[in-house]
Amino acid sequence: MDANDNRQIARDSLFLMADLRIDGGEGEHRIKMRNLSAGGMMGEGQARVVRGAVVEVNIRNIGWVEGTIAWVQSNRFGIAFRDEIDPKLAREPVRAADDERPSYLRRSGAPVSEGTAVRKI
Repeated sequence: MDANDNRQIARDSLFLMADLRIDGGEGEHRIKMRNLSAGGMMGEGQARVVRGAVVEVNIRNIGWVEGTIAWVQSNRFGIAFRDEIDPKLAREPVRAADDERPSYLRRSGAPVSEGTAVRKI
């Protein structure tokens, strides 16, 4: 796809925080994610990025996604993802893995069948 084709991809406006790593740089930068699509995102922050730089962004419920800086304007920039993602996942509530939850929040493993009385304590 060329740059004009990317503008046709549906974008979801949102405001989420994400972490950004710049290839060859040290550490992570906290950025604001302004919009998100399957093929890319717009970020805002103090990270010094240049067009063409390879980056990774940690998106809520998705994880680290590799991409390339497509454009930079002041403290905002566009990232074109290497592989498409499901942007709807970023809007879902954050969930801990089952084994990270306290035992009182885990299912007992015994299914509750229809008609079984559950005693409230």
